[in-house]
Parts: sequence; structure tokens; C-alpha cells
Amino acid sequence: MPVQDLLEYIDASPTPFHAVAETVTRLEAHGYCALDESEPWDVSPGDKVYMVRGGGSVAAFHIGSVAPSEAGFHLVGAHTDSPNLRIKPNPELKETGYGQLGVEPYGGVLLHTWLDRDLSLAGRALLADGRARLIDFGRELLRVPSLAIHLSRKVNTEGLKLNAQKHMAPIVTLNDLDEVDLRTLIAEELGDMKSDEVLAWDLMAYDVQPATRSGVSREFIHAARIDNLASCHAAVTALTAAASNGEITRGVVLYDHEEVGSRSARGAASDFLRSCLQRLSGESPEHYHRAVAKSFLISADMAHAVHPNYTDRHEPKHQPVLGGGPVVKINVNQSYATDGESWASFERWAGEAHVTTQRFVVRSDLGCGSTIGPITAAELGIRTVDAGNPMLSMHSCREMAAAADVPKMIDVMKRFFGA
Repeated sequence: MPVQDLLEYIDASPTPFHAVAETVTRLEAHGYCALDESEPWDVSPGDKVYMVRGGGSVAAFHIGSVAPSEAGFHLVGAHTDSPNLRIKPNPELKETGYGQLGVEPYGGVLLHTWLDRDLSLAGRALLADGRARLIDFGRELLRVPSLAIHLSRKVNTEGLKLNAQKHMAPIVTLNDLDEVDLRTLIAEELGDMKSDEVLAWDLMAYDVQPATRSGVSREFIHAARIDNLASCHAAVTALTAAASNGEITRGVVLYDHEEVGSRSARGAASDFLRSCLQRLSGESPEHYHRAVAKSFLISADMAHAVHPNYTDRHEPKHQPVLGGGPVVKINVNQSYATDGESWASFERWAGEAHVTTQRFVVRSDLGCGSTIGPITAAELGIRTVDAGNPMLSMHSCREMAAAADVPKMIDVMKRFFGA
């Protein structure tokens, strides 16, 4: 079942590095083989290949029977990262008998949703021998406790105000029981090294509560990182289900760092996708440019469902609902890359998959978020539509969506890939 499979994918992916590792496991189970960006590439029609950049981004391609310069590429792009709390380089703190870890908010975090959660740590450790090791403590380790209402009497009427520097450092131990030493904790968790072998880390907090379903008919899903692992899961599921004899080269690219603007060596503003497409298109620049001109990208990122308690925050004629199907996202100021042509294309694929779509436009008096869509469209000149399943609690420590929407997006992507 696609819904249960999504929940398992999310639980296996507490960080972008783990999301890439889980994606690679699934790709290899369907016959995909790794390519190294630092080595020559030699691919043939029918080959299934993938490449990882920086541990947090991955691209995969099923090579078509017709050269990309003649048939183009059909691509789905999404992102592996989610807003969270990331551990600072010198994190150990002591305050009034507690040992804490200093954290820095990553992306547009809804800070209050991280209070009173059972948190663990995961990410990667960089070692003296040059290796990068995935690490997941996998147990309740941290907590950011709320301030008691007795000491903040007006919190319910005047709102909670959190200072990211002062109020978000999680408690990890009582100082008189154990001094906090993160390097030692990492070394002990990895189990076969000394603390001085741990040179650096990319670690982040996550809620250990597993993804689940709820509602009278189990119609909702609750999980961390639905934005945007649900889109990553849909893309990989659709790609691995694609027919083996397609003419068009089909692919997915799952980027890190979307939540902080994509400007990194492995983000959507990097040369990662362009480099892959150039190397797969043929020997000359002419082959690449012809291929891109015949290509299409679905920028898949979750969309804002109308909130029943805040309906006034939505444009009255554009209020997507949970369970109503994929949402085409449109912004004339180009926060989304959709135009009439790409919108119509997505509607055709959805119609062929017998999936009903919805549309989202932000209120004219509010600012609009963005995606990898405009970045990729501008960098490559590729036709692009922005679309995603509707959800609530976006950027919360624990988000909410509809189970019914999960197979719908997968079905549209399957049609796009020719399955």
C-alpha cells in the first residue's frame, strides 16, 4: 500500500542524508547502479543509473530508447530537507544544573511545535580517516521544555514569543550526573572509535514519534517531514514503476537545502542537474540544448490546504482541501514556475490518470513561498510546473496530510513517466 510505504519511507529518513540512503536502497532494489561524478560516464538505452552529491542530494535516470536530443527528458524534482533544529559546532552548554546542546534553526521552523517533544539526533559524522558515517541515535535523548503557564500567565491571550538563541536549547542531561561531550556521544553510538576520531558533524534533532494514520476512517497521516519527503517518495515510487522500454529518458532529482534558498553545491541553484543532463545528452552542447528544449520538469512540493480555523488566510476561490488531489501552484510573480502551458500539461497527465486536481493562488495581500521550480526553470530554461499534495501544519515538527492524496500524485507521475 502506498500510504504505509510512505510512512515507512519517512521514518527511515530523519535527515536528508538518511533520505538519500533510503532512496538509494529503493533504487538499487529496482536495478539502478551508481555513477561517480568524478569518473567518465558510459550509459546506454535502458540503463538505470543514479548519482549522489554531498550525501544529501540524489539524481536517478532511466535512459530512454531514443536519444535525449530527440526525445528530451521527463523529470520530477523535489527536496530532501525539512525545517528543524541543527546542532552547533561547539554545542555543549551548562545552565543551572542542566547540560544542554546549542542549536540553530534551519529553514522556516515553527519553533513552538518543537517544545515538549521527545527528540533524538541523527545526521552524519565526519571522521579522521576521511569517511562520512550515517548516525541515528534512534532514542529519546533531548527535550525543549515549555515554560509553565504560572510563569507566563498571558501566553494564551497574547501569544508565545520564542527567542531562538535563548529558548530553544534542548536539555540532554543533568550536569551532576554526566557532563555533555557530543564527540564522545557520537563515538559511543558508532561503537568502534575514539572521540578524537570524530572531526565534524552534520547533526539535527528530530521527533522520535513514528509516522501514523488517524481519523474516524484513518483518512489522515501525521508525520514529521511530510514537506517534502512525501513528494520524494512519490517521485521515486513512480520512477521505479516506469515501463522498461520508454523512449524518453525519465529521471528524478531530490535536492538538499531547498528550505534555506537552494544556494549550495548540492542545492537546486547548483549545477547538479545541469551537469547530469549535459553528460547524458551527448558529446556536444548542441545535443544538450536540444534535449532541454524538449524536456519537462514537475517541481513537486507540498501545497497549503485550507485550514478550517483560518479560512480567511486563503484566496477565496483557491482553497485546496485534504483528499482533493494534487494542487497546481500558480503565482504570476514567479514564486512558482507554472504558466498556462505547463499547467495544461499537468492537467492532461492527471486526466489520463483519472485524477482530479486543485489549484492554489496566494491571497493578493500576502507574500508567497517558493520552490525549486523557478530556480530550475531559470537555470536550465526547462518547461516547469509546480504541483504538490495539500497539507496542514506545514513546517511544524509534526505535519498532517490526507492518505487519499498519496496514490493520486503517484498515479499522475506514473502517467508522466509513461507507466
